[in-house]
Amino acid sequence: MTGETSHSRKIELMKLAIEAAYTGMNTGHGGPFGAVIVKDNDVIATGHNEVLSSNDPTAHAEMTAIRRASSALEQFDLSGCEIYVNGVPCPMCMSAIFWSRISKLYYACLPEDTEAIGFDDDAFYRELEKPLDKRDLPAEQVVECVDEARECYQAWLKRTGRTPY
Repeated sequence: MTGETSHSRKIELMKLAIEAAYTGMNTGHGGPFGAVIVKDNDVIATGHNEVLSSNDPTAHAEMTAIRRASSALEQFDLSGCEIYVNGVPCPMCMSAIFWSRISKLYYACLPEDTEAIGFDDDAFYRELEKPLDKRDLPAEQVVECVDEARECYQAWLKRTGRTPY
């Protein structure tokens, strides 16, 4: 980021995220979650939860904002961007923030606030801490296909001009 964001600007941007949350909630798109992505102090994208309107369980506010920011900037690497969210991101959204290389996260509500309204992200965090074979979601390796799957991975490594991410 070029320059430090002033405290008053941080408050203004967080209020935009909260406003986005109200928009999604009041239009029936999904839960009360909003996100704003900023680069060089300019708003690049906003998003709100659209799980209900899209029937897409991944359409969380952070995900929609990341998709819109990537589209607006025409790049998948959002280094130098900051994200403002009205609550600490769930594991999926936090992973997307990591994958997109967003440089800083600002949040308002804590996980216990989110849990108090019926969204228990902590249950997912606890599951992810467990080994694959100890999770509630059954997972089974198809060992007969490991070599073939590894060949696919090796073909990726041999590609010229591949874009790492």
